[in-house]
Parts: sequence; C-alpha cells; structure tokens
Amino acid sequence: MAFDGVTVANIVKELKETLLGSRIAKIAQPEPDELLLTMKTAAGQRRLYLSASASLPLIYLTETNKPSPMTAPGFCMLLRKHLQNGRILDISQPGLERIINIDIEHLDEMGDLRRKRLVVEIMGKHSNIIFCNEENVILDSIKHVSGLVSSVREVLPGKPYFIPKTQDKADPLSLFRGEKEDGPRENTRDAADAGFRRLLSGKPMPVYKAIYNSFTGISPILAQELCFEAGVDGDLPTAALSREDFDRLCQAFVGMISSVLRGEFAPCIAYEGSAPAEYAALPLTMYASKEDTQAQASGATSRRQASHLEFQPSMSVLLESYYAEKNTLTRIRQKSSDLRRITQTALERNVKKYDLQLRQMKDTEKRDTYRIYGELLNTYGYNAQPKAKSLEALNYHTGEMITIPLDPGLTPQENAQKYFEKYNKMKRTYEALSELTEEGKAEIRHLESILASLDIALQEEDLVEIREELTESGYLRRKGGSKKVKVTSKPFHYLSSDGFHIYVGKNNYQNDELTFKFASGNDWWFHAKGIPGSHVVVKMEGAEELPDRTFEEAGRLAAYYSKGRGQDKVEIDYIQKKHVKKPGSAKPGFVVYYTNYSLMIDSDISGIQRIT
Repeated sequence: MAFDGVTVANIVKELKETLLGSRIAKIAQPEPDELLLTMKTAAGQRRLYLSASASLPLIYLTETNKPSPMTAPGFCMLLRKHLQNGRILDISQPGLERIINIDIEHLDEMGDLRRKRLVVEIMGKHSNIIFCNEENVILDSIKHVSGLVSSVREVLPGKPYFIPKTQDKADPLSLFRGEKEDGPRENTRDAADAGFRRLLSGKPMPVYKAIYNSFTGISPILAQELCFEAGVDGDLPTAALSREDFDRLCQAFVGMISSVLRGEFAPCIAYEGSAPAEYAALPLTMYASKEDTQAQASGATSRRQASHLEFQPSMSVLLESYYAEKNTLTRIRQKSSDLRRITQTALERNVKKYDLQLRQMKDTEKRDTYRIYGELLNTYGYNAQPKAKSLEALNYHTGEMITIPLDPGLTPQENAQKYFEKYNKMKRTYEALSELTEEGKAEIRHLESILASLDIALQEEDLVEIREELTESGYLRRKGGSKKVKVTSKPFHYLSSDGFHIYVGKNNYQNDELTFKFASGNDWWFHAKGIPGSHVVVKMEGAEELPDRTFEEAGRLAAYYSKGRGQDKVEIDYIQKKHVKKPGSAKPGFVVYYTNYSLMIDSDISGIQRIT
C-alpha cells in the first residue's frame, strides 16, 4: 500500500486535466501539516487536499471541506499573501519521484507578475510542503528541517531547494527518451532492455526486490506485479534468472513504463475477501480474474469472494475512499493522545493498587485458623504443659487433630487472647479490603471503558464527552472554573437488513443516555460479555418480534464496538431493555441484569448500513 511514483504520475495527470489555468480562491490549513486549496475552474469549484503527515502523506482532489482554526498558522498566512487569486500555470513531476511541483503565477504588491512554486514531497516521515520563489529559494515550508535534524538537506527560509539524492536508483523514464505516441522507439527499447538487465544483474537479491531497489517510483507491489506478468518467481535471486526470464521481465517493464508515459492509468483496489489489500495506479492482474479484466475493459466492476479488483474512476477517488477512515483515525489518535495518556496512567496506577490489595487480602486467609486456635485453647488449654511450644488438640469443627503453636512465655489463656487479637485484626482488614477491591475493580472497568471509547472516537466532538467524564471523575481539572461544554456528538446509527434502526453509544455518557432515556422497555439491548464495549439498542417501534438476522447484526455491532473487535468470536449478552438496571452511585455506563440470552458472533459489520 505504497504511495509510489506511478501513483504520483497518475495524480499529476488528473491535476493537469482539472486544475491547469484555474485560480486559487481559498487557502486553509486545517491541521499543522495539511493544506486545503480551493480553486475556481471553468467547470466549477474544486478542492485540492495536501497532507505532509509523517504517518499518512497524501494529495488528491476532494469535494469535502474541513473546518479551519480560528487563527490561521503563519505558513497559511504567507501562502495567502502571495498566492491568493494566483493562477496555476503548470503541474509537474520530476522523473518518477514522489514529488509534485505546482507552478503559480500571481501579482505582487507592485502589480507585477511573479511566479512561485509549491513543492509537495510525499516521502513518508520526510514528507513536506515547501514554498519557493522564482530562483528556487525556499520562502517557507510547512515543516522546518534544520541541520540538527538532517545532515542531507536543510529546509529553512532562505535555503536553496533541491531534491536530495539519498538512494542510488535509476529514473525509469530516462530509459525512454524520444518515445512516440504509440510507444517507445526501437532504439529506445533496446537501450531500456540493456539498462534493465545491467541494473538487475548487479543486485544479488530476490528479483522483485532488485526491481524496486533499482528504479525510482516503483513500489514493492508493482515489482511483484511485473514478475507476475512476466511469469517469473519474484522470490528467486537475480542470479537464477535465465535469458528468457530477463526477456519477459524487460517486456513487462517496458509495457508498464510505456503506460505511464502515455498516461494510461487504471486506478484499482485489490481485495482479499472483503478486506482491501493493496492499491495501485495500474491493474494488479495478480489479484484479478479473467472476469475482472473483461469488466475493466467494459468499464464495469467485478466482485468475487476471493482475490479481486475494484477499479475506481480516478486516483483521487481511490485515495480518498481508501484512506478516509485511516486518516480520520490517525488525526483523532493524535488529538486524543493526552486523554489516552491520562487514562492509561490512571489505569496502570489502579491496577497496581488493586494487585497490592489482593495480595494483602491473601494474607488474611488464615484469620479463621487463628480464631479456631483461640477457641481450642480456651477449651483444651488446661492440657498444655508449662512453657510448651505447641499443643495437640481435637478440632471439634472437623473431628481432626491439629497442632497449635504456642508462645512458651505466655499462658494458654494469653496465647488464646493473642490469636483472637490476630483474628480480629485480619477480619477488619479483610472487610475493609473487600470494599476497596470492589471499588478498585469498578474503577478499572470504568477506565478500560474510557479507553474503549477513545478507540472508537472518529471526530473531535466524540472526545468532548470523554474529556468531561475524566474531569468529573477527578482525572482532569476543569480550566478556570469553566462550565460544562456543549455536546454535539451523537450515537452511531445503523439500519439492519430487515429495516430496524440500531443505535450504538460512543462513550459511557452516551451509553447511559441511550439505554435509560432513549430506549423503550421492549427495545432489545446488546453488550459484549465481560469486556468494555458500547451499549447497542435495537428500536422495536411497535414490531412484535425481531428477526434472527437483525439479532445477528446487532450482535456484530456490539462485538465490533468492544474490546473484542477483530476476534473470531465474541460472546454477546442481549436482553430487553426493561430488564437492564443501573445501580445507585454506579459509574457511567455501568449496568446490571440478571437474566439474559447470549450469542457467539464475529465482529464483521461490513454488510450493515450506517446512516450517521
């Protein structure tokens, strides 16, 4: 799942077709490492999303807008100063590098035409968005990189911009200079064959690794696709390739690069079952069946239960759909990191305290033994010899003889009193610890449920109630005596295959609201057994019975929105809501029920329609 140079070439083609000649109407910076450019084109308004995130760098056209901070960051203000209403002159890619150059013409303060360049580098943790002037000098960047951070290149205002050469890889497009519209010329093809053989032969490693280690822009998945198309085992060492193998590999390589040069892309997602496995800008035939290939040629979409391809109308559509959820989760993980750290720290502290209390309770297990020693000494103490260290006596509770240790410096009655004092002390300790361990167990369950809520949060609004819950539980301070914040987050809403509405709480407050204020007595209530998870409510809305399929779908939702997500089977308790009770002074989200049904179900919710 690599954002490789071929993917960038596809994006560049789309941007050229859509944005050349357009004017920049708005510039926003929704996140510290993101830009959202709104362009006015002849066909209407278009948005370009740019992300230099270290974990998920992206660039694609989108229809989705994002809220911006009240005060724009400095980089955004600089771009607005220079590029607002600027016209896009050119969009290019150097070779097959993961770099996009956007050349923009604008008017300066004196009314003279000037040209600037926005460089988008999609390079993993080294990704960046760099703003340069006509002389290729950096004016600013969304991330500053000093010499202390990188010895290869500084990315700072006033420094010259250049592409760092950190890998000894060849540009595959350079092998095809002088190509015709219908493909490379014969002399170009011969040179490409020779260059391809020379580079691969010099790398003693598996073939597919040798390919992506030899050429820029080729990802491991495309290298494996080349081997598949050529009928060559990609795991073989290059030294094991025959001349015929090299010929077939060269032919497949030439075909792939020719497609890139002609702009013949076919963005697709490869699925294994229902899960997306890979994506590429060119067909991944190793995942495709014959029917898939025919469907692609006719513009249709083919689906199979095993490996199959789904072709997308554009790379932007593919990237947005493929990464939308992942990008959202990545952002929300960043925004919730402080809440997660506070919760995790509190959980670890409570677990340690709980373990200590359990060990202390274990030390009180002999309390009844001391009581029996005292009782037996009061009964048989007259048999003890003076200064004896023990006494053999009949335990009339069990009918067995036991040995009672004695302090030879004390009388039998004084020994009995000593044992009764030990018993009473341990009894008081046990009673106190019994209450404390129950409180500790409840607090641990509470904190684990908060972590589970953080795991399913998708928006900043979802974090508001979690933050409020931590504040009311004493783990966070309310800033400046501020009042409770307004809550706009709502439960997840699904529609079952049989038309029943299913609601899923996102956190403990929503769970309580859903179960005790929203649900009616005959509605069905679901929850993962014995583990943190969401309350799931199926609204009956006058129906007499719930179909088996809806029971299963609600159970899957309860499994998915619980700590058991991803397990093959999760046990789910379900019961009508009227049998669910909330004990007095119980933690948020905690309920009790005494009769219930159970089912074992997986956590695959891919076939359930989500409404909101």
